[in-house]
Amino acid sequence: MNRPRLFLVTPPEFDAVDLAEKLKKAFAGGDIACVLIYMPGAGTKELQAASDVLVPVIQEGGAAAIVYRDTQAAGRSGADGVHVDTSLDDVKLAVESFQPDRIVGTGGTKLKHDAMEWAETGVDYIFFGKLDLEEKENAHSKTLTAAAWWAELFGTPCVALAGNTIDTLGEAAATGADFVALKDAVWKPAADISSIISEANRILDAYPFPEVE
Repeated sequence: MNRPRLFLVTPPEFDAVDLAEKLKKAFAGGDIACVLIYMPGAGTKELQAASDVLVPVIQEGGAAAIVYRDTQAAGRSGADGVHVDTSLDDVKLAVESFQPDRIVGTGGTKLKHDAMEWAETGVDYIFFGKLDLEEKENAHSKTLTAAAWWAELFGTPCVALAGNTIDTLGEAAATGADFVALKDAVWKPAADISSIISEANRILDAYPFPEVE
């Protein structure tokens, strides 16, 4: 089994030019599989403008650029895919519209049955962890439990959202998830992003980890 790869989630609000520079430094730190452009409060015009700046940087870094919820902005910006978590019908529509040329991801389901049903649409990954919750030092226990359950039983790749410090990254990776997501841990104002990514990859290189109970 391959070791987990990093899945970065942008801050919900940011200056696109500034974030583009931070992303360049992040890629200098090592492997990043995906970057989710997460702007839940933005309209299509604002999201597309930001994506127009960020998508080329992400792609040049060798990662997949995923736009949160907005299929129109994702399509027009040349992003590699879209993350849709609004409803089962919306996920189905995105799969029909974007695949097989582009990625469609989903997540945010509350029940195991919902996760299985949404995955049956043919999405490329399912995300475990609430993007809109305040992050704590450790990953939320429900995230770890759900990701470990999914990784053991299902073939659709999954993403586990880690806590807001690199020190606890291993617990998310120990679920067996294909990707481990970092959000606040990467974008702290005083953070050396390149060093954080380098350390995160060092931790992931130590896979496999002890199983999550």
